[in-house]
Amino acid sequence: MISPLVRRRRLAAELIRLRDEHGYPAARVAAEIGVARQRISRLENGHVAPDLDEVMRILQLFGVDQQRWQQIMTIAREAQERGWWAKYADEMGTRQALYANLEAGASEIREYQMVYLPGLLQVRPYTEARLLMDAPNGATYSHTRALEARAGRQRMLERPGGPRYEVIIDELAIRRFAAPAPVIADQLDHLTLVGHHRRTISIRVLPIAAKIRQHSVPRSAFFTYRYPDPHDPVVVAVDTATDDLVLTEVADVNRYLDLYGRLADAAMPPGESLGFLAATAEEIRSNIHDE
Repeated sequence: MISPLVRRRRLAAELIRLRDEHGYPAARVAAEIGVARQRISRLENGHVAPDLDEVMRILQLFGVDQQRWQQIMTIAREAQERGWWAKYADEMGTRQALYANLEAGASEIREYQMVYLPGLLQVRPYTEARLLMDAPNGATYSHTRALEARAGRQRMLERPGGPRYEVIIDELAIRRFAAPAPVIADQLDHLTLVGHHRRTISIRVLPIAAKIRQHSVPRSAFFTYRYPDPHDPVVVAVDTATDDLVLTEVADVNRYLDLYGRLADAAMPPGESLGFLAATAEEIRSNIHDE
């Protein structure tokens, strides 16, 4: 299925475009189709699942031709869908549910990780360690369900026609352990194996001493998503300490696409990166044995 969140954003853009083409303010559209002004605002912000009857009344108001009608109604129906994550959002964690939504139907995912090793490639012990450490006070989500959800998201990469996945891992995330040392060593082995044998996955390491163009040091982890429909927005999700920002405005998105390009230019090539990960795993094990 296609991400309902992305389809809501796409529907919002289509409705705004229709209104602008006819020179209608939002208040007039609301009055003409008999809904509150706030309802049009929420539709155009992509914050709510659409009511198909309301969408049809908007299309009738503007006399939309059959081809465009079918296209917009298809988008609206897909925006109404509920993925598997919606049912279990409270149990798996709302942040993880958001990423499952964005990953649905993506054709390309790119990620920069600053302090953690990438969730889509984590081994179970690493995920378990982070769940225990990251649970906020009063968290009610289920660790078991969160682990199941993470495994489900990882299987998404293996689906037929699944996305190409590229990740840049900051050396800091490798050197500063976010889990016990033996777990980190096993995790690095897994990344090395995946990088060598999964053709749709590319793993690169950004050295701490890397020279990034114009000193564009990123402030946080972020993700970019592209979808098969070229008219769907490119989406950026920015990982912050307490929440995640989802960006679809072109100017905001382009800023992160440019930043990702600068990080990619500064990172090690994939082959060299995998060699670094393997060597670091051996170094960690050697240090464990020496202690």
